[in-house]
Amino acid sequence: MPFKAVIFDYIGTLINCRNYTMDASKQKLCNALIAEGFDINKEMFLTAYDLSHEKYRKVRYEQLREVTNAVWVAEALGKLGFNVTEDNPRIKAALNIFFQDFIDTLELREGAKKLLHQTQKQIKVGLISNFTYAPAIYKSLRKMGICKFFNIVVVSQQVGWRKPSSHIFQFTLKCLKIQPNEAVYIGDSPNEDIKGAKEAGLKTVFVPSQFNSLKDLKESKQEPDLIAKDLIEICKSLSQILSI
Repeated sequence: MPFKAVIFDYIGTLINCRNYTMDASKQKLCNALIAEGFDINKEMFLTAYDLSHEKYRKVRYEQLREVTNAVWVAEALGKLGFNVTEDNPRIKAALNIFFQDFIDTLELREGAKKLLHQTQKQIKVGLISNFTYAPAIYKSLRKMGICKFFNIVVVSQQVGWRKPSSHIFQFTLKCLKIQPNEAVYIGDSPNEDIKGAKEAGLKTVFVPSQFNSLKDLKESKQEPDLIAKDLIEICKSLSQILSI
């Protein structure tokens, strides 16, 4: 059966992250919350935030249920006496500032735009990203100038499931109106991307990144259908990939 879609991972696969520091972003989050009217002690807030982060990290990585960063912030504020929920617009405003540093460090990998353009001319194109705050992903896609290449963008925060859960792959396939064996998935994580996509029934292509090497793939014992050294190689062998 001919393929009807290529689905990409985002961070690591299509983009690199350069010189990002979480500590600086946390300080900006504190300042942004104060600017939004929350009279917080920074040290106390960050301690509460880190505890919430660790609590939900277990849920996210063990149960594969995604929990938005807004929940961690609201819970941390709650521990300091503020009665707020994750939907509070002041929290969202602060998170937009928090994630701006991360967005500013992103850059397209060599060959990414050419690959997306080449793929879009032949077949549907999707993207699945594990991320706790979807607006940051959409903003970064606009910044990179690649929104136009995707038929669908799926962010774990909106679906409620993280890769490698089959739920997020199934959701994406349903939106594209295709079957698992009609899609190829390209990613850089042996576990989240290759394992997840294969278990969901998709063909897979592994591309090493700044986060995951060929050594990591070997140690994971995951077996993609194809391995490419970079995105440029995928561009050159796209016809082969679409026939695996």
